[in-house]
Amino acid sequence: MDTSISPLSSALKQMQTMATQAAGGAGNVASGSVVPESGAASTGSFADVLKSSLDNISSSQTSALNEAHAFEVGAPNVSLNDVMVDMQKANVGFQFGLQVRNKLVSAYNDIMNISV
Repeated sequence: MDTSISPLSSALKQMQTMATQAAGGAGNVASGSVVPESGAASTGSFADVLKSSLDNISSSQTSALNEAHAFEVGAPNVSLNDVMVDMQKANVGFQFGLQVRNKLVSAYNDIMNISV
């Protein structure tokens, strides 16, 4: 039962870390975060953080698909449980990225509609 809470707490920790970085905080990046400890975190660029997040989403989807393919061909070290969990993690990551994109587009439209 604790395993179902772990991904949620990890996502919450990642969002809190990103919020701290966006606010200009110089806090240490937690391990397992979507932001690598070197590179994007040191520059503080929003574009770098967003690209890193999208790369992590893409890599999780790729690894989940590779694991599913390995299960389909009958690899002995791949279980159905692991495949299903990894596919769900990749799906949640994709849905999270999609919602972030939707919020960014909405914010952009709101800014563009402000009369000067």
